[in-house]
Amino acid sequence: MKPYQQISILECGEQLLPIPLEFAIASPHPYIKLGATYGERSPYYLRKGVLEQLTQAQTNLQQQYPGWRIQIFDAYRPVEVQQFMVDYTFNELVQAQNLTSNLSEAQKQAVWQQVEQFWALPSLDPATPPPHSTGAAVDVTLVDSEGEIIDMGGEIDEISERSHPNYYKDATSPTEQQYHTHRQLLQKIMFAAGFQRHPNEWWHFSLGDQMWAWLSNQENPTDLVVARYGRII
Repeated sequence: MKPYQQISILECGEQLLPIPLEFAIASPHPYIKLGATYGERSPYYLRKGVLEQLTQAQTNLQQQYPGWRIQIFDAYRPVEVQQFMVDYTFNELVQAQNLTSNLSEAQKQAVWQQVEQFWALPSLDPATPPPHSTGAAVDVTLVDSEGEIIDMGGEIDEISERSHPNYYKDATSPTEQQYHTHRQLLQKIMFAAGFQRHPNEWWHFSLGDQMWAWLSNQENPTDLVVARYGRII
């Protein structure tokens, strides 16, 4: 169990709503392209309160950079899709490291440790839902007024240290300093709208789920909160 999964959930029952076209989206959806099945719901859904604050984040962005938009890479994710992507990532890492299909227990453990740095393990336990399965987490980047993706110095879902939000903080080259500036901009607009960011992922933000509550409580230990969004069933 990860530390944030110990946070209590008091489900508020808020609706899951489609993300409006005012945001940019990754198309075709990256996980559907790989073969993931979402069933009746689209991945481009979020809880009503989360969507309202994401709209505020985009307003924050456009006050500084007119015409820029938040691009949604992924939002709502059923547990079944979480399982699909965890398995896919595990197999991709095995191939990338030239490991055989006959893995030793030590090799399996090493690969799983890499996976678990970036992916929440699938869980049907209502007390420990994967963040995206609550409709409260969203993976985002930025696009400029021409629709070009802003370079953050790493790809979303990349399993490497480059994914850590402050990877380029002490960079000396102008290009890498720019990557850090872009990541800081994304953080600034999302934080101002009430979101918290995954400690290991520059792209992952949430509001109202267990991770959000855990991170909020670390910042304000005298004003503790609980999660208000549990797994969508």
